[in-house]
Formats: sequence, structure tokens, C-alpha cells
Amino acid sequence: MTTKNLPTSVDVVVVGAGFAGLYMLHRLRALGMTVQVFEAGSDVGGTWFWNRYPGARCDVESMEYSYSFSDELQQEWAWTERYATQPEILRYVNHVADRFDLRRSVQFKTRVRSAVFDEDQDQWTITTDGNASVTAHFCIMATGCLSAAKVPEIAGLSNFKGDWYHTGLWPQEGVDFSGKVVAVIGTGSSGIQLIPEVAKQASQLYVFQRTPTFSLPAGNRPLQPQAVLETKKNYAELRQQARGSPAGVASYPVPTRSALDATPEEREAAYEVRWQAGGTAYTRTYNDVMLSQASNETAADFARRKIASRVHDPVLADALSPKDVLIGTKRLCLDDGYFETFNQNHVKLVDLREAPIQDITAEGVRTSLTEYKVDALIFATGFDAMTGALLNIDIRTSSGKTLAKSWAAGPRTYLGLMTAGFPNLFTITGPGSPSVISNVMVSIEQHVEWITDCLRFMREARHTHIEADLTAQDAWVAHVNELANATLYPLGNSWYVGANIPGKPRVFMPYVGGVGRYRQKCTEIAANGYEGFRFSAADGAQRSADT
Repeated sequence: MTTKNLPTSVDVVVVGAGFAGLYMLHRLRALGMTVQVFEAGSDVGGTWFWNRYPGARCDVESMEYSYSFSDELQQEWAWTERYATQPEILRYVNHVADRFDLRRSVQFKTRVRSAVFDEDQDQWTITTDGNASVTAHFCIMATGCLSAAKVPEIAGLSNFKGDWYHTGLWPQEGVDFSGKVVAVIGTGSSGIQLIPEVAKQASQLYVFQRTPTFSLPAGNRPLQPQAVLETKKNYAELRQQARGSPAGVASYPVPTRSALDATPEEREAAYEVRWQAGGTAYTRTYNDVMLSQASNETAADFARRKIASRVHDPVLADALSPKDVLIGTKRLCLDDGYFETFNQNHVKLVDLREAPIQDITAEGVRTSLTEYKVDALIFATGFDAMTGALLNIDIRTSSGKTLAKSWAAGPRTYLGLMTAGFPNLFTITGPGSPSVISNVMVSIEQHVEWITDCLRFMREARHTHIEADLTAQDAWVAHVNELANATLYPLGNSWYVGANIPGKPRVFMPYVGGVGRYRQKCTEIAANGYEGFRFSAADGAQRSADT
């Protein structure tokens, strides 16, 4: 599945062959550029290639979690469920790769080890784990926000005699847990999806929970043919609504009323409607659920009471109910019977706040109170989000500037697209853009199209070099922080702020101003001659967008 003849020099190297990398490749080809894509997996798909764990499913409705750039594509593809499963999404990605003949430009089973910018030659040298090197004028990182799987640093893992897995690095051949004693560590989104499925096979399942998680009913169902036809008929309008919406989802409500302005009875009825509808729009029932702790508590209290109604044992329900977490400040999860799984006799919750894990032994997991002997161990512990995949690559310039040092106190970007000091290096859905708190498909398309337009602008203006201006970057970082700090998001110990990675700087990384607002800002910057970026031509002449 690898490319036999790797070119030594191309116009652009793209790192990653998920949704972002594939669309970037498609657009660059249309621009007439030569492109080489590197992908660590053995095929296309990105996060949907690696996250094959049982129960893996998208939390954005399938008919919106899809490309919009080709009407023929969106009309011909037939989604089967409201929320698509990982296998269905992977089939879709493969269909796109085949339909647009994208694989021939991708080198699979190849990790990029380093990317070094030669300031004299004005070009990047990208080196792989196989010591192959390719030079390129531009380098575009399509590495994904949730792609660097994090195995927790628990002593003794190497001593474990059974098999262990990470949800983000699941074996392609699948795993059969029938009749086995299984431990799952982690109850975030992947754990909540995985646990009900593993419980169907395992003879005994131990769930190790550090922090209880709010999870909402998915309300998943097969798509009805008439509803699909109606959506496809109105796709153009729906896509435009999504691009201008706060979350990049046309079907999400845009509330106008405070939760505190409603009576308790009105709130109860409104939350019930959203709950029964399913999906993550629950926190958008009122306009200040993510702004006011008092309003947030009304939504959290309703969700806690729902958990209590789903778990038979009141003590267990209490242990599964988040009490010191503001709802929505950690990633909202969707489930299909997660809480009900704990009503089964062979499923046991291990509360790590009462008895923390001490180490992994040869036979299982030892807490401060006891040892749990298991046949298999599953880490549902998520990712080094937003920055991990980028910082796993040695990105530097010939003068010695490194991205790792530039981001030592947290990621700093201009628009999430570029970092000052690293010319001709773009990031798709990077820190400082809506990325993970949006429908990422909408954000991917917007970034890819913006980068394509920028490269076209450079070619027409005969510029060979683009770099984010440090002053503009500092202003953008301050703006991103100001918006985040006006919300409740930074109060959550989430991967949004890197809280799941020991030693990672605590910085709220996404842009919370909304997809529509962000898109408008990017459009205005481009219309103003790419304000905040500095350009130079082949003859070395410097030019800023505002000169």
C-alpha cells in the first residue's frame, strides 16, 4: 500500500491522510501543485483508521459529519444511521479516496520524524522514520487533534502477562473478549462507547473510574429514506447554515434565553425535550449554560437525576454521578446504554477516588485496597490532544528555533493556521481555531479552503514565503484567551486544557467564539491582503499585508 517511487522534491508535503489531509491533497492538485502525503497508518482514515474499538461512533450526525465540497459526493453517499459507526465512516473515507484517486499521492506506514526549514533555501526537509527525505516549499500538518494516543504512566505495565490495548490504537483484526475478565481504565468518550460492548462478551468487567462523566443519550436510530431525501434536497442551505453557526452544526439550536429567566417547571420541560431528542445540543437549551455557573448547575442537576433514574443501586448511581464537574466543560459524551450497563451483575465500578491505582501487576491492576486479576486490560485514556501529534515531530528551523520551545508554555498560533517563526508551515484545525469544539468537518473544509486560497494568492503575487507576524499572533492568542476566560470551559480539568497529560501547560486551546465568527474573521483577514502575515518574494523583497 506504499508509494514505490518517493519524489525527492515537491511543492507541498502534507502530513496525515485523514479527512483533513485528503481534502488538502484534493485541493492542492486542483491548484496544479505537486504533493506528497505521509500517513502512519496502512490506509486512509486518520482517527477513524486507528479508533476501531467496539462501539466507536461519531457524536455529530452523519449527514452533517461529511464533506460538503462535492455535491455529487454528498448526493451519492448513503448514510444508514443518525450517528455513524467507525466502520461506516471508514468506508466513507475509503470511498472518497477512491472516487478522487487520492491514494497514489500517499506514502502509507510512514511516520514523519522531523521537519526542518532551511532559511537560506526557503524550503522544508521532511524526514521519515525510514530515513527518507523529501524537500518541499510548503509543509501542511494535517495530523489531527485527537491522534496522539496517551497510555497512562502506571508503574508495572511491562510486567502484565495478559493482553492490553488502547482505544486509539485498536488492532485492525479486532479483539474477542468472550469469557474473559477485562479491566477498562478510563470513562471518557471512548470508554463510555466501549464499555457496554465489552460487557456483552466479558465474563467479568471492571471499570476503573477516576472522574464521573456526564453522558447524554445519543438517540441513535436508522435514517429514514424520506428524511435523507429531504436533507439532500436542502443540503446547500443546510451547509451554509452550518458554516455560519456557532458549532458548525445546522441542526443545533441557537438559544436566546437565560436558564435563570425560566421557571423551574419551564426548565424541566425544556431540558426534557432536549434530553429526549438526544445529542450534544443539550447544553444549548439556554444561552448561558456555558457562561454562568448557576445556569450550568440547572442543566447538571437535571442530568444527575437522569443518571439516578438509569442505575438501580442508589450508591452506585451516586458514584457514577459527577458532582464537582461543570457540565460541558469536559467533552460531552453520547451513549447507548452506558449507565444501564452497571445494572448487570458481572460489571463492577472501581472508584479510583476511594482507592487509587498503585501499579499494574503480572496478573492485573492493584489499587490501594486490593488487586483485580484480569485477562485483558483496556486503556480508554484518550489523547495528548491538539498539540501531541505536532510536538511528536521535531519541527525546527536551520537557525535552531523549535516548535517545542516556542510552545513550551502552551501553543501559540495565529488563527490556528500558522506559528510565528516557522515560515510556510500551516496547521489544519490547530490550537487557536474552533477545531475540537466544532463539527470538525466544517472546520477542516474552512481551513483547507483558506490555505488553498492563500497559496493561490502567493503564486499570483509571486511570493514564495509566508510567515505569521509575532505581534498579530500575540494579539490573537490574547483574544482566544479572553473569549475562553469569559466562559466556564477553563474551569474543567479536561483535555481541552491538557489536564490529562502530566506536566502539560494548562491552556484552553480551542477558539470558543464560534465557527461563524471565526470564519468571518479569517475571510476579512484574507480580504485585507492577509493582514497579520508577512510575505517575501524569490528575490528576497519583504512585504507585509498592510504595506
